[in-house]
Amino acid sequence: VQLQASGGGLVQAGGSLRLSCAASGRSFSNYAVGWFRRAPGKEREFVAAITRSGERTYSADSAKGRFTISRDNAKNTVYLLMNSLKPEDTAVYYCAANPDVRYSAYEYDYWGQGTLVTVSS
Repeated sequence: VQLQASGGGLVQAGGSLRLSCAASGRSFSNYAVGWFRRAPGKEREFVAAITRSGERTYSADSAKGRFTISRDNAKNTVYLLMNSLKPEDTAVYYCAANPDVRYSAYEYDYWGQGTLVTVSS
């Protein structure tokens, strides 16, 4: 499966962005999808994930209450709605696919190219 992340940009603190992860290739509904991010000088970290059906979602503590992951299998797309953005959310955001939800980036088989989110104070 091929993934393409989009929707990043520059936003002021407190603002919102919606990232999209569009998939092509093999049946998208066979894959769980995770969002990860890498801030400058830091390791890549888990942000959120969603099961194949979209029935269950998982979020990092830093994302809970602010970020919402969802998916539309008919459109082969997963979304990450980010509200109340903070400067510390600045990072390149990546989507990744795997048959099952995983918290570790090393366990994901397929990756998108990343989209940059910059939150100004």
